Amino acid sequence: MGSNLHYRRLTTRPDQSFFLLGVRGVGKSTWAGIHLPEARAVDLLDEARFHDLLADPGRFALELGDLKRGDWVVLDEVQRIPQLLNEVHRLIESKGLRFALLGSSARKLKAAGTNLLAGRALLKSMHPLTPAELGQDFDLEAALTFGSIPLVISAPDPKAALTSYVQLYLREEIRAEALTRNLAGFTRFLPIAGLFHTQVLNVSSLARDAGVPRKTVEGYLGILEDTLMAYRLPAYEAKLRVRERRHPKLYWVDAGLARAVKRQLGPLALEERGALFEGWIYHLLRAHGEEQELFEDLSYWASGDKSRLEVDFLLRRGTEHLAIEVKSGTRYTPDALKGLRGIAELDGLVRRIVVYLGSTPLQTEDGIEVWPLDHFLEALASDTLWP
Repeated sequence: MGSNLHYRRLTTRPDQSFFLLGVRGVGKSTWAGIHLPEARAVDLLDEARFHDLLADPGRFALELGDLKRGDWVVLDEVQRIPQLLNEVHRLIESKGLRFALLGSSARKLKAAGTNLLAGRALLKSMHPLTPAELGQDFDLEAALTFGSIPLVISAPDPKAALTSYVQLYLREEIRAEALTRNLAGFTRFLPIAGLFHTQVLNVSSLARDAGVPRKTVEGYLGILEDTLMAYRLPAYEAKLRVRERRHPKLYWVDAGLARAVKRQLGPLALEERGALFEGWIYHLLRAHGEEQELFEDLSYWASGDKSRLEVDFLLRRGTEHLAIEVKSGTRYTPDALKGLRGIAELDGLVRRIVVYLGSTPLQTEDGIEVWPLDHFLEALASDTLWP
């Protein structure tokens, strides 16, 4: 697998200032070097520069004093000195400078009360690599085993790179940034949270298994989200005959990370595949979703009655809905249709899709489409997922 330098990313460059947030090693700095080669670069991982600006944030404006209106500045690892956003705000207003603000955590940015520059900068995300970006290098088995974070898959030993990645996350993001006072509790929590990948969150169970209070676990989940390691997918809340469940599901941003926090990086076990494949499809929906305006809301649907029917993903765009069920088997079975048939009466439902690892596209008499993975990937890449 080559370096991420060779991959053309889905992320496009806006004309105005923007935040670009994503986990470490996802390729933000590489992307900025390609798309903003003329920009003045300020890297807060440079310890000397970091300490100078931490002691005197006003120095930042002096360093940029020679720039003209419309010039670009790339500020990397912006979360290390959130106070600099006050200077950024002032320089956008007074000098008309444009900023690319790269970060691997939104936690301190939000905590600083900056409200992300009050709309003066767009908020964009960068995700692990997708098949559309990887092209001929895409390998599903590798994506499910080691994930697709560029830093990891370009390493000589992806397994060792993932192990180091989690240790670095605990050391740099959690301990160094003092995101929690109980590092031991957070370290116990991580592998248990890995087991909840694609599952409905049971906070009480998580707290019990990690040996920490429920309120602490809520805080830990917030840390995972703010450091962009995981997301909570809400349940669809509109009424459909009966009251739906409201507990969210937990999705790690990358299959490799979900396995690494559990310390399970051997060959894929059969029982892992379903969750990892579903989580990977979620990652693709998010990665394509922002740039292609694929949806306005993304949720999962659950009937909430005794039938316990579910649909993995429900996309909303305007008044229209699109339902997707994900199956990791190579054979289509009628069981895969139960949730999609349960949601059939939803207002504005324009398409129901099963994505599976077989090779034959099918369509049922009641209009459910059964798509091989290649078909789904093509629809994402060509922006034809919606009918």
